[in-house]
Amino acid sequence: MEATASEPVTKRIWGRVGYGGTLLIIAIIAILVFYFIDSLQTEAVLASAIRQSTPLILGALCGLLGERTGVINIGIEGQMLSGAFVGFLVSVYTGNLVLAIFAGVLTGMLLGTFLALMSVTLKMDQIIGGTVINILAIGLTGFFYVGGLSTEGKLRAIPIPFLSDLPIVGKTFFNWPPLTYLAIILVFVMHYVLFYTRWGLRTRSVGEHPRAADTVGINVFAMRYINVTLAGGFAGLAGAFLTLEAVGSFERGMTNGRGFVALAVMIFGRWTPLGAWGAALLFGLALALTTQFQFMGINIPHQFTGMFPYVLTIVVVALTGLFGHFRPPAAVGQPYETEG
Repeated sequence: MEATASEPVTKRIWGRVGYGGTLLIIAIIAILVFYFIDSLQTEAVLASAIRQSTPLILGALCGLLGERTGVINIGIEGQMLSGAFVGFLVSVYTGNLVLAIFAGVLTGMLLGTFLALMSVTLKMDQIIGGTVINILAIGLTGFFYVGGLSTEGKLRAIPIPFLSDLPIVGKTFFNWPPLTYLAIILVFVMHYVLFYTRWGLRTRSVGEHPRAADTVGINVFAMRYINVTLAGGFAGLAGAFLTLEAVGSFERGMTNGRGFVALAVMIFGRWTPLGAWGAALLFGLALALTTQFQFMGINIPHQFTGMFPYVLTIVVVALTGLFGHFRPPAAVGQPYETEG
């Protein structure tokens, strides 16, 4: 439920930003801590955190937009994987990275439409619908993938003049390839659209009380179809990021559970873009620290260091559920039936 005007300003801000948003403070503290240890080490850790968090925040935006309109999307993993595969193939056979990015986004949107068809029109269980997408994506990409394919290259960093020369912050925030910049921009765009536009108000009303939204003339079915389709584009973009910017190649199952982690990021961020970004940065920072510990020669079995970020995700989501005061959109997961 949205905060009322009588509530304190700090509470309303907290409700919009979410618990995950406060984790940005942790990232700032980490900057200061590592700065006094080793500036090069600091840059490496923070740059890795941004890189690791990018597909997670895009996946979280996908889940967030769907759930805000009342549709659970368990199929983020499959949409990511399919977007990565199609984007990679288009890059291989055309050599055009821009066209490949659009192909990845379109693939995610098509799967989003498929999810909307199952959830909104056929009124299937939404968890099953998302699972169908995951199984379909894993099967098709594994079957059609041909090893040995390679692209001519991947997206390169675009340093922002002057800002990229700043110590620590410059290499962390202002020296990235285009999809990383785009992901950060989309966080703020989505926050504005959800909370300060008519479209966002209609989206949230459909996710909270579709019957009331229908009563005032909002087409619940159309809103859900459009938003779930657009949400799929975010997951497709996350997949394109993996193959066209982060790695430059495709491997079977390369999403490696990122779609499911993105759901945890979305929940910890209280279904808000800024909160989800903060949660994604926390997970990315945990992965970056894990890698840095190995470089520092800390004698811990790699199995334990590798599972640390995932254990951290489970713990923070569990603690947020126990001690945090938040809830998902009221109508999420519920098929809408018109009266009469």
